[in-house]
Amino acid sequence: MRTASSPAEASTLLALLHTAADAIAAALATGGERGLSGARPGQYRADLTADAAALGVLGAAGVGLLSEESGLTPADPDAVDIVVVVDPLDGSTNADRGVPWYAASLCAVDGAGPVAAVVADLAGGVRFEATRGGGARRNGVGLAPSACARIGDAIVGLSGWPPIHFGWDQYRSLGAAALDLCAVAGGVLDGYVDCSPDAHGPWDYLAAVLVCREAGAVVTDAFDRELVVVDHAARRTPVAGATPALHAELVSARRSFR
Repeated sequence: MRTASSPAEASTLLALLHTAADAIAAALATGGERGLSGARPGQYRADLTADAAALGVLGAAGVGLLSEESGLTPADPDAVDIVVVVDPLDGSTNADRGVPWYAASLCAVDGAGPVAAVVADLAGGVRFEATRGGGARRNGVGLAPSACARIGDAIVGLSGWPPIHFGWDQYRSLGAAALDLCAVAGGVLDGYVDCSPDAHGPWDYLAAVLVCREAGAVVTDAFDRELVVVDHAARRTPVAGATPALHAELVSARRSFR
């Protein structure tokens, strides 16, 4: 992948991601069969419908692709300038059960990292977007996290269940990592902690990481591993905080078990 994209290129990529998100939303709106696909554990028929719609747009755009459902194309990401990391249906269990918290998550990555991102709330019709150095927005309006600096004052989103109580004020377990992280970017949640053992691939979090960072929230892997990876086998443990102080407390709490 090339070193860095220009602001104009970032805008073009952002438009491409929105077009792919539109295609996913349209494909899912037609209904189709519910339930598990039977192809691999945890995969739903809707995942495959959404993936086909995303690849129909992105595959024609000349970019590389890393999809949760269909893998990495081409096998060598250095053979292309841009790789789009896509989870066509983040929160697919929610979608299948009718829980209105699921999204399409798309992130364009160049040699310098995430350059453009879209997280499309497919149930609520909300779009989160960000470009590197260009800020983050929710339906076109700038995002900012809360000012919460202490776990004891925080409403924390959880993925998985921790064996200890962190001392949070309240918690929520919502079931779609991309939207959970965007909720931190917009001040809906104060923090987010992945409590499962290395459960999230880059498609789950990369788009939302750019949204969070451009909004001013702090996101890292709990164990200091690089979050920006273009590898279908990679798994990470994202932790986000509205402020550096809260993030540090949440990381410390997460590191107390593994």
